[in-house]
Amino acid sequence: MDNKIYATEGEFLKEYDPSKFDRLALTTDILMFSVSNEEADNYRKTDKKKMSVLLVKRGNHPFKDKWCLPGGFVQVDEALDEAPKRILKSETNLENIYLEQLYTYGEVDRDPRMRVISTSYMALVDKNRLKDKLNAGASWFDVTLYEEKDNVVDIVLDDGTNTIHFTIKKVLRESTTDRYSFEILKNDLLAFDHPLVILAGLERLRNKLEYTDVVFNMMPELFTLGELQQVYEVILGKKLLDPAFRRIIAKRVVKTNKMKTGGGHRPSALFKYKK
Repeated sequence: MDNKIYATEGEFLKEYDPSKFDRLALTTDILMFSVSNEEADNYRKTDKKKMSVLLVKRGNHPFKDKWCLPGGFVQVDEALDEAPKRILKSETNLENIYLEQLYTYGEVDRDPRMRVISTSYMALVDKNRLKDKLNAGASWFDVTLYEEKDNVVDIVLDDGTNTIHFTIKKVLRESTTDRYSFEILKNDLLAFDHPLVILAGLERLRNKLEYTDVVFNMMPELFTLGELQQVYEVILGKKLLDPAFRRIIAKRVVKTNKMKTGGGHRPSALFKYKK
C-alpha cells in the first residue's frame, strides 16, 4: 500500500502506476429481439406472430463455428453505450435500433482467453421494416420453445437450418428480493454464457410489457389491435382475452382513419402508438 503523501492530485497521478494491478477486459453483447409475421397456409387465416433472436456464427476461436450474440470489446476511448451501436453496425449492418442495458456478466471463467466482463444490451426491432441486409454469418432464430417447469427453463431456437436447444436451472438465492442464480445444464451450440443472456432478456421483456410501452419498438407505424394483441401473446406465451387486452392498451394507442383490407378478411381499423 502506498502511504506517500502528495501535495496535489496532479503529483499523485503523475506517479500513479496502473501496471501494479491485474488487467481485465470489457466487452458488450447485444441481444436483439424481433416479432414478425409467420405466413399462414390459408389466405383466410390471420398471419401468426413469431419472436426471433439475432445470432452470429463465430469464424474464429474461441468457440469457432458456434453461434453467439453480436458483441465485441469496448474501446478504451469509447463511451459504454456507444460500443453496442458500433458493434451492431459492424457485425450485422443494422443501426438506429432501440437499445437498453440488460445485465453485466463477470464470472471468472466465462471467457477462456482472459478475464472478461461483459455488459449486455437488449435491442428491439420490427424485423419486417428492416431495410438493411444482414452481414454474412448473421441469422434470425425463431424462439420455438420457451418453457419453464420447476425452475428449469428449456429454450429452443431455430433458423430453418440450425436448431439450438439449451436448458438452464434457476436457484432462488434471496426470497425477499426474488433473486436467482443460474446454471446451464445443457448447451451445445451457443458460445460463452450467452444462454443466460437470452433467458435474462426474455424475462425482462415479459416483465416490461406490464409497465412500459417498450413493445411498440417492435411494431410497424400502423397496426390493428389484433396484430398488437398477437405480439403481446407471443412474448408472454399465453392467450389473452380480447376485452381485457383492449382495456389495457386503450390509453396507449390512437385510432386512425385508415383501414387494413385484403387477405380474405373483413376490413379492420388501423391504430398507431400514442406517444
